[in-house]
Amino acid sequence: AVREIGRKITSDTEQRLSKKQREFILREQAKTIQKELGEDGGDDSEVTDLRRRLEEAALPDEARREAERELKRLTGMQPGSPERGMVITYLEWMVSLPWNKADGGTIDIRRAREVLDEDHFDLDKIKDRILEYLAVRKLRQERGGGTEPPRVTGDSPAREPILCFVGPPGVGKTSLGQSIARALGRKFVRMSLGGVRDEAEIRGHRRTYIGSLPGRIIQGLRRAEKKDPVFMLDEIDKIGADWRGDPSSALLEVLDPAQNHTFVDNYLGVPFDLSQVLFIATGNALDTIPGPLRDRMEVLMLSGYTDEEKVGIASQYLVPKQLAANGLVTGELVFEPDAIRLIVRRYTREAGVRNLDREIAAVARKVARRLAEGERGPFHVTAANVGEYLGRPRFFDEVVERTSRPGVATGLAWTPVGGDVLFVEVTMMPSSEERLVLTGMLGDVMRESAQAAVSYVWSNAEAFDIDPKMFEGKTIHVHVPAGAIPKDGPSAGVTMVTALASYATRRPVRSDVAMTGEITLRGKVLPVGGIKEKVLAAHRVGIRTLILPRHNERDLEDVPAEVRAALRFVFVDDAGEVVRQALTPVEAGAEVR
Repeated sequence: AVREIGRKITSDTEQRLSKKQREFILREQAKTIQKELGEDGGDDSEVTDLRRRLEEAALPDEARREAERELKRLTGMQPGSPERGMVITYLEWMVSLPWNKADGGTIDIRRAREVLDEDHFDLDKIKDRILEYLAVRKLRQERGGGTEPPRVTGDSPAREPILCFVGPPGVGKTSLGQSIARALGRKFVRMSLGGVRDEAEIRGHRRTYIGSLPGRIIQGLRRAEKKDPVFMLDEIDKIGADWRGDPSSALLEVLDPAQNHTFVDNYLGVPFDLSQVLFIATGNALDTIPGPLRDRMEVLMLSGYTDEEKVGIASQYLVPKQLAANGLVTGELVFEPDAIRLIVRRYTREAGVRNLDREIAAVARKVARRLAEGERGPFHVTAANVGEYLGRPRFFDEVVERTSRPGVATGLAWTPVGGDVLFVEVTMMPSSEERLVLTGMLGDVMRESAQAAVSYVWSNAEAFDIDPKMFEGKTIHVHVPAGAIPKDGPSAGVTMVTALASYATRRPVRSDVAMTGEITLRGKVLPVGGIKEKVLAAHRVGIRTLILPRHNERDLEDVPAEVRAALRFVFVDDAGEVVRQALTPVEAGAEVR
């Protein structure tokens, strides 16, 4: 039995070897026949094509040596080898990358200014900083003989900052990058980092993995076909990290001028020079950008637009764009300024102009349909007939209605999508013990701010003409509406103090007043951030008087002059002064039992 098994194994092995030998002989004979006929085999032609492209490509020495080594491996592989496809894919990447292809050219600062003005309304400070940035690059190219960062001390090159545009949606961050590319005559590449959690998305996968590819940086350069495009890292504040690695740490090498001229993608395995790439980043919030990454960038804040700026943007940019997009010609659809102003105030409530663009597009589509059905233009959109196109208004000024009763105060908030107003409501109920109830999805900082406000008002009750015994045996309930939206931060401290004092004194808060500021247990009002966004939000909803911390007075320089002229600002150091300014006079107060 053992001999029979041995003979069977030997026989099977000989048959398999015989079959492979036969296939090999036939394959070699086929190659010889094709060669005699003057026809190149498919496999040989592929290798020959790669060799020709490798010779034509201006690869750096290290990359060329690696590519030639892989090409040599390829020529020795059998056509059916599983590694053959992986090697061919690798060589395709190597010969198709723009190792030495650049748009280059001289930077024209005047042309850059013209392009920025053509594409964007206002934003003068941002445009000036961009032009300064381009001017530095221009002088370095002309006087330094290229784009290599000049050496200043030792071996560390002088760092050129990476610009990072931070602001609410719809204010023009991404389009600024496109304008910079157009002004420089370079390709534009956009890479969204929102939700990216795998470090290999930046550095690429090693070739040992099946289906491995280079990272998205190298992929973007291949699409651009140039080594010096304008490369936008969009939504950099939404980058994440998990067990697969931290992409933000991988970006540190990409954005560091001292390192990115020898950036090594895991897939390529050889250095690629990123020093000529103009990287620009965008984000909605600064605090969610990792610290080391933020340290490598210069942050330029883009705030929301005023109503009049939105009217100008709509007239000069959005309306012509939507006319062209919907097949209309100039004159067939005309928007009156008052109509645009009404759309801004009653149909959109945003820091940017994204929703305004959608509403204008909706009007243009309705007009296009009427023209297609045989009606004749031109069509004029006025404040009186906006409702015919867009329906009922979606937003109303509700400050007067909300603050007409004691215990309600209007505060100001900053969010990643711009400034907004918030209301703080206070009520008291008898209970067996003194308690503080906080509702409205408040974060830890805001809850502590409410506790500080209650302690301050209670301990200074007599100064506000409040009976201290009023707080005894009571549950104090502080609620911040829009209960489904998480809220946090210390800037509602003065608003909570005012709402508490309003309820306790039975005096409503003035309906035209809003406030912001952090408080201490001694009633000192501390400065807060986001003043420009908060002021614009107050102006947007019809507030006329703003109570701000005195140390924030210098921040008003960033607020447009027409907005400053329309508002009255009261700067305070003490919470008691806030209450005196915000509450209605005693004789005007309405008692609430």
